[in-house]
Amino acid sequence: MDNAPDPDAFPRQFARTRRFSLGVPRHFTVSPDGRRILFVRTGSGTDPVGRLRQYEGGAERVLADPALLVGAGSGAVPEEERLRRERTRERSGGVVTYAADDAVRLVAFALSGALWAVRTDGGAPFSVPAAGPVVDPRPSPDGRHIAYVSRGSFHVVGLDGTDRQLARPEGPEISYGLAEYVAAESMHRLRGYWWAPDSRHLLVARVDTGPVARRYLSDPSDPAKPPRSIPYPAAGTPNADVTVQLHSLDGERIDVRWDRAAYEYLVDAGWDVHGPFLAVQSRDQRTLRMLAVDPATGATTLLHERTDPAWVELVSGTPARTVSGALVLPEDTGGTRYLTVGGERVTPEGMQLREVLAIEGEQVLFRATEDPTETHVWRHEPGRALRRLSREPGRHTGTGRGGTVVVDSATPRGNEVSVVRADEATGAQAARAASGAGRAPYDVIVSSAEDPVVDPRPLPLTLGERELRGALYLPSWHAQGEGTLPVLLDPYAGPGMQLVGRARPWFACVSQWFAEQGFAVLVVDGRGTPGRGPAWEKAVHGDQLAPVLEDQVDALRAAGARFPELDLERVAIRGWSFGGFLAAAAVLHRPDVFHAAVAGAPPTDQRLYDTHWKERFLGHPEEKPENYARSSLAGHGHLLRRPLLLVHGLADDNVAAAHTLRFSAELLAAGRPHSVLPLSGATHLPADERINENLLRFQRDFLLDALGRAPGGGTNGAGAPSSGAEDAGGAL
Repeated sequence: MDNAPDPDAFPRQFARTRRFSLGVPRHFTVSPDGRRILFVRTGSGTDPVGRLRQYEGGAERVLADPALLVGAGSGAVPEEERLRRERTRERSGGVVTYAADDAVRLVAFALSGALWAVRTDGGAPFSVPAAGPVVDPRPSPDGRHIAYVSRGSFHVVGLDGTDRQLARPEGPEISYGLAEYVAAESMHRLRGYWWAPDSRHLLVARVDTGPVARRYLSDPSDPAKPPRSIPYPAAGTPNADVTVQLHSLDGERIDVRWDRAAYEYLVDAGWDVHGPFLAVQSRDQRTLRMLAVDPATGATTLLHERTDPAWVELVSGTPARTVSGALVLPEDTGGTRYLTVGGERVTPEGMQLREVLAIEGEQVLFRATEDPTETHVWRHEPGRALRRLSREPGRHTGTGRGGTVVVDSATPRGNEVSVVRADEATGAQAARAASGAGRAPYDVIVSSAEDPVVDPRPLPLTLGERELRGALYLPSWHAQGEGTLPVLLDPYAGPGMQLVGRARPWFACVSQWFAEQGFAVLVVDGRGTPGRGPAWEKAVHGDQLAPVLEDQVDALRAAGARFPELDLERVAIRGWSFGGFLAAAAVLHRPDVFHAAVAGAPPTDQRLYDTHWKERFLGHPEEKPENYARSSLAGHGHLLRRPLLLVHGLADDNVAAAHTLRFSAELLAAGRPHSVLPLSGATHLPADERINENLLRFQRDFLLDALGRAPGGGTNGAGAPSSGAEDAGGAL
């Protein structure tokens, strides 16, 4: 093991770089002429302060540096902004996000609740007077005004400081211009208002959380600190009452009308050259409607309707319209999710639409998957063949405007950002790939992220009858035939996320680090994960456990048959969130296969999770209680026979700590030994560097001890952990 990475170096780096997110350029905006690009990047791979930057003519300059702005860091981040950052898993500070006018000449951003703006053609950032702590500031298309939300009120301020309060909350449970919990967490709609092209009108959401049940988050380590109340709509309970209004800068207000009893979810909205529109969805999520809004009366008319017997999958960037009015929509038929424009399929069978990235004129920029391990950026333009703008293996996304495409790539080498002309993208990238030459300075936005001290070495696999995509990570010091290795499954395996791919994300580095500790680490994306079409995603409808667990078992056995060094008598599994749920379920239901588990933030009782996300897969709990029973860990605690470590942040407002605490109580009542590691003050993904550093080591030690591989450890002869495992980290 002399050539193996320092076992202590990676956890420290992983925590210090905040999962290698610092220093990565992101949040790109392209000017109408395609010459200028705005983005955010921190100063280095360990610097947590984001700075607003502009790339032009092959060079970049800083537009706004929080360290140079007087008073920029003097206030606290407003609660609404803190929640927005939590929803997006934001790990940096400073300039976190921003918005620009249509010409990309005026940029607005918030710092510690204060409103700031900067002009991209020169000059220092300047503060703009605001009525209170500012959340989500957005300039009008003409750059003359900035809209923002403060304490639930909706404001528009002129650059001269003239502030108009267009909407004031009628009570403490009402807000204007913000997305409600399920919109931000489960629909990926982070916005609550939209400017009209004329810069004189806006479409504004009004949210009333009065009907929503309350949860109370407290900090047990500080008993003097009062609990925080949050509205959380658990499955089967009432949602927030969301309405939409048309506002003018003159103070006129018109209610938008649609059948809210039948379509209570506001999935998205917008205002283009054809007028305002909404996307609304039924509670059972089987119908999604696109509605045109009459800006004079607020009346709505049906533009398009999508239905599905399981659920209508939401695709970011849709519904939308081209400049001619052609509808840009997904279409699920058979095993393919097509992109349609004007009612015509523009993508071939087998190509899976993932997201619409940008629409300019009649051109549609989108990302799609042909091989489940890769995602590429494509461009559709009427009268021309479909063109792929990203060439190298990886997972690519991006945006484009004015003939310029920013391709944001996760590759086996790490994060890379290319700036290319759309007409030149294919040829230029292909030529570089063929020649092996590096990118020239003029077409690269540099990443300052650190390279991980652990270099992932995944072996790509296709396993079993269902051709499950997997990756096997072996220790760098291991030579074939030198002996067997205990196996660690390291999945997520849930909706909305793939772990297996031709890239180097942070979770691949973590899997390799566990391999360096002496495991053969297997990662598998099974049924229910994206990238393999509607039928694959919806194979978990009504049961989010049996198919998912079956895929992990089948993949493990197939890998074991191909690689004799995998010791199938010593198999552990770890995961977080849905992966944590799967890890705990594995040792409950398949102790013949899995011998130990670490379950982080596991949703143990599906009835405690939110309405939109959980009812999508399992239906309404009053109508389909059996789905919730079969897909929950609750009620099955008596089955535990293997070592299990439960880890949970006590301030988690996504998967409440009650999931773990109630399940632990059930295990204790059944006389089933287990370990619990509570993380004081931690949310769904812990942000504290000390926690993130030591949590990796703690999991490693628990698993090695449970499998009889820890130095000085062993087993009691029955596969249970040796003395001390049960009380590690606050055991019950």
